[in-house]
Amino acid sequence: MQLKSIFTNSLGILFSRVTGLGRDVLMASALGASVWSDMFFVAFKLPNLFRRIFAEGAFTQAFMPSFIASRHKGVFATAIFLRFLLFLTTISLLITFFPEPITKLLAWGWDSEQIAQTAPMTAINFWYLDLIFIVTFLATLLQYKNHFATTAMSTALLNISMITALYLYMKEDPKTVAYALSFAVLIGGTLQVIVHLMALKNLTLHKLLIGGWKYRNKKDVKEENRNFQSLFLPGILGNSTPQVSAFIDTLLATFLMTGSVSFLFYANRIFQLPLALIAIATATVLFPAVSKALKNNQEIEAYVNLDKAFWLLAFLLGAAMVGGILLAEPIVWLLFERGKFTQVQTLETVLVLQMYMVGLLPFGLAKLFSLFLYASHRHLKAAKIAVYSLITSVTASLILMHPLGASGLALAGSIGGWVLFIFTVKEVGTERFMDIVKSKKSLYFIAMIILFSILIYFVNSWILTLMR
Repeated sequence: MQLKSIFTNSLGILFSRVTGLGRDVLMASALGASVWSDMFFVAFKLPNLFRRIFAEGAFTQAFMPSFIASRHKGVFATAIFLRFLLFLTTISLLITFFPEPITKLLAWGWDSEQIAQTAPMTAINFWYLDLIFIVTFLATLLQYKNHFATTAMSTALLNISMITALYLYMKEDPKTVAYALSFAVLIGGTLQVIVHLMALKNLTLHKLLIGGWKYRNKKDVKEENRNFQSLFLPGILGNSTPQVSAFIDTLLATFLMTGSVSFLFYANRIFQLPLALIAIATATVLFPAVSKALKNNQEIEAYVNLDKAFWLLAFLLGAAMVGGILLAEPIVWLLFERGKFTQVQTLETVLVLQMYMVGLLPFGLAKLFSLFLYASHRHLKAAKIAVYSLITSVTASLILMHPLGASGLALAGSIGGWVLFIFTVKEVGTERFMDIVKSKKSLYFIAMIILFSILIYFVNSWILTLMR
């Protein structure tokens, strides 16, 4: 297992997530959980949804196996890039001229006045989708060369851009702050594209794309393009369950009390930190190696990596899950309770965070096991599993949203995560999973969880005493 690469990727993601938390702290202070924060988060939701889907592996897991198998890699890569960019640019232009219909789809529970106020920000933010596709495409080529640091660090540029906007406009009225953040999103995305182009040139991968453009009409690449297309849509669906579930939760939250969209956003940001730092970082590094191993019929090597990665994730995610549930109030209080973010809003966000954390372990482990479905071209099976998870999550959301509010939506997402994990393990191989958990490490894991829970319980009690 490539521990050095995992560490490098995790370190880069940590830096990006820390700057992201810094951004959210300033945002909470400037806007609180208010009408304008809700409107910005809705406007940013769709491009942010696709950012997570693309950047956290869905595009890569469809593209990488096809790219590895391609006999004309430059031509194949160029053809896919041009097709996607043309499609996304067309959609972005439509959203620019007609932003209100898509905004209404994002916030069914809002009145026409609030939709009209949000629509211009939706049009601005949507162009980030074009930029993040370029970033993800370039990042996949870099991953093929086992270069992960640039992509892991680059999200920090988006956060730094938004932090700068908050610093400059924080004392202005909420509307000005929301628009400043929207334009900062585009500036940050542009900076991400630039650093990836620089990394591509340093690894001389730009020659691959230049050659691909030169010979882009090569006929025998058409079959490779069709193979990629057959994998792409199932790959996107199979890999995007948490993001789509969170997207639907945002939509449903518009029917709840003011601030519910913001409670979900702030809590999900904390939840995403250990998920990205541990699970996504590990999966991103392992995927090219697993794909190459399975292509070369080296199954033993691939599953040895699975065993080692499983226990790494189990121990780290298990500890993060317990810590997140028991220390939710001190974490939210420390990060957000200042300025316009009140104590009542802290307590609402705490409940949401605790419900999200219930799903941390299954979502992270499902990410690991799904690598073997995508590397072996079982994208359609992964998509079917994702649909089961999504149906479960949405059904639970509709049941739980009124009695539990925003925290019910978060709990529903976690229930969907457990369904995703169980069905993914079943498809990869229940016997293989049982071979892993029969190890003595299972006893160590259970003992660690119990001892860590007791320790964190007393630490949390002590911190709450100090806070009060």
